[in-house]
Amino acid sequence: MDLPCHASRHFRRAFTVFALTLFSTTTLVDKAHADIPLFKTASNPWLQGVNLSGLIEGGITANPARPDNGINFGNFLGDHANQAQLNQVSVTLSKAIDPTKSEFQVGFMLEALYGSDARYYHLLGLSNKMTSDRYQLLPAQAHLDIHAPVFSKNGIDMQAGILPAPMGVEVLDPTLRPFYSLAYTSQYSVPFEHLGALFHWHVTPVIDFNFGVDTGNQTTWGRNDNNNAAAGYFGFNLNGLAHGKLTIAELSRVGPENAVASLGPRANTAQRWWNDIAAFYTVNQKLNLTAEFNFLHDDGLRAETWSVVTFAGYKITPSLTFNYRGELYRDNSGLFVVNFLNNQAYMNAFKGGYAPAETAPPTTYGALTLGVTYRPDLGHGIRVFALRPEIRFDRSLNGTSPFNDGRNTGIFTFGGDAMIGF
Repeated sequence: MDLPCHASRHFRRAFTVFALTLFSTTTLVDKAHADIPLFKTASNPWLQGVNLSGLIEGGITANPARPDNGINFGNFLGDHANQAQLNQVSVTLSKAIDPTKSEFQVGFMLEALYGSDARYYHLLGLSNKMTSDRYQLLPAQAHLDIHAPVFSKNGIDMQAGILPAPMGVEVLDPTLRPFYSLAYTSQYSVPFEHLGALFHWHVTPVIDFNFGVDTGNQTTWGRNDNNNAAAGYFGFNLNGLAHGKLTIAELSRVGPENAVASLGPRANTAQRWWNDIAAFYTVNQKLNLTAEFNFLHDDGLRAETWSVVTFAGYKITPSLTFNYRGELYRDNSGLFVVNFLNNQAYMNAFKGGYAPAETAPPTTYGALTLGVTYRPDLGHGIRVFALRPEIRFDRSLNGTSPFNDGRNTGIFTFGGDAMIGF
């Protein structure tokens, strides 16, 4: 893929940052043991299982309509039409816990991320003011993990610190989702990042109870919280249903999320109610199906969204998978489906500050995405290599024209990404 000169400079700068970060991390650990895992034969048992991993991902979303403002409306990660970009360069140092073991365990995860995706995943007061460039640096994860064999046979897990939000099917890590682009639900109706604690109680082998508390979606504390109230989660997992083929995950969240600067003191008590339920079904070794339903209500904005998303993945060969995603998404106020027009606008909106944006009237969106994932096993220390081309068509189903500078009822895009990780 040929890149414009400025994109090439960004890629070179990103690679330099990535290499320096990797060198610094391995030097701190042990220059002679930079392989993965880092401490496979360490004399200290606690150091065993500490792993270092990295990932580079870049992509493009092409739009034949060439909107005048250069924005693919309804798309965060590929918001710049017809421009190649470096989405992520990430380095992760981690020690995983095993919740199936009946022993006390302590682990952790530290992840630094650089790229265009970081614009949307900051926490207020930590990293959102480092730069106004398109490519930004993000502490994506920094949490302590504990497994305690208490309250039930399989115990309880805790994560505390900077956490990726647990709600929804699609996540920031591109290796864990089928497409380069995200569904409307994954962009506008689930949280992204938290500072707080989450608990997973394995009540029985079938039932997990999940709960947690945090400062709010993408906020921290004090002046870096957009209101003076906390928020939290509660929900459940049903595991191993239908002879081990079906898992159901439900998660709800409640708490004020609007800025005092926008709503005044009412922002501290006006609740936002998030609800998401997903079912994951393995038909056979080749075919997997997923269905997600989401409902959001905001007391302060007097607004609601609801959506249904379906996914299918069919493994054509061991290294080639066909992917489908279909979505119906309703924004009944026009306040949620928004594209931000500069690199700081998304995070500024959390504080009620200056946030130039492209908006649309209340709209029911339909979206169909088709693609393939080519993911061969290259070996030689490369844990993942993938190419993911996709074709996507979005359309307003109630006659509005939200796309391509407000000219069209629909938008056709094609593109995808490439990634490599060790």
